[in-house]
Amino acid sequence: MRIRPRPLLALATATALALTTLTVPAQAAPAAAPMPTSWWHDIDPRPSNEAVGTILADLAHRGHGRIDVRSIGETNEGRPVWAARVGHGPVRLQYVTQQHGNEPLGTPAAIEFLRTIGVGNTFWHKWLRSRVTVDVVVRANPDGHAHDWRYNYDPTADPEYGEQGKGYDINRYHNPSMAPEDNPAPEAAHIQRAYAAFEPHIAVDYHMQGQYLDDGGREITASLLWPTNPGVTPALVDAAKRVTVVAQQTIDHLAGGNVSQYPGGDYEGIARNAYGLRGSASVLLELSAMGEGHEQVQIRSAYLVMLAVAQTAADGSANRIDPARADAIPPRGEPIRAVAVDSGD
Repeated sequence: MRIRPRPLLALATATALALTTLTVPAQAAPAAAPMPTSWWHDIDPRPSNEAVGTILADLAHRGHGRIDVRSIGETNEGRPVWAARVGHGPVRLQYVTQQHGNEPLGTPAAIEFLRTIGVGNTFWHKWLRSRVTVDVVVRANPDGHAHDWRYNYDPTADPEYGEQGKGYDINRYHNPSMAPEDNPAPEAAHIQRAYAAFEPHIAVDYHMQGQYLDDGGREITASLLWPTNPGVTPALVDAAKRVTVVAQQTIDHLAGGNVSQYPGGDYEGIARNAYGLRGSASVLLELSAMGEGHEQVQIRSAYLVMLAVAQTAADGSANRIDPARADAIPPRGEPIRAVAVDSGD
């Protein structure tokens, strides 16, 4: 399956048209560069952990210092948890992918995002990097990826959230009241430390869900949600809702998708809530697991959201969105069938 995507100039233009309530930003973005040539071909939807490390090292080399690749820690099986940072602007964004090992498609999207923003060096690229700094946890759960399951790997685990003798559900172990050194899930502890050192204004967590229909019988391609814990300040909830609208409009209007609200819980240990409590506009994005024939489109959807969130944060247009527009996103409907990834955010 081959995809011939629109250039970034079309992304900037279409995003502006989609966010119809926005005024022209005080400092509009310059004309954008085309997408990287890798988007003319299929992308590996499940690169191995070794391949991810190799690709990131290559991107760091090709970026001539514009992409800072590092390990933020190791897993129980000794695998590095890779992170990469690009840009030097005042607005800080953090993207996290694949906390659940069997939810892979955010990872190749993040790699392509880093390729676009860090390797390209046109005036548009320089402008974007001067306005935002983006830190990406490229694959939060490499052990879970290797075992093709949701949890991390810990045969000693007897978890409140997870599976005994198997591992912890990483996305339940971000509670702001839990110190990283006390966290039983090392991958979650690594993200906690990376978050605290970076203090992002915006945090977007990429997951996958099962297959669902909307009320009209059309398949849902992605679901979104902002922090719902009552301790998150209203101002941060509104900021997260603005980011949610950017993501929703990007998927619906640029990727031909169909977005719903995700029916997530209020537990403070979920990253979406935890990082809202800690001061970020925190958003969950769940790509639907629609089957092999749709994986390239889903990767592209996540990639476009990464670009759109960065661009609207950079030019300030996200601040002009009415957060009530997020409340109008329809709820997720009935499942088509149960799948292994569908266990909540």
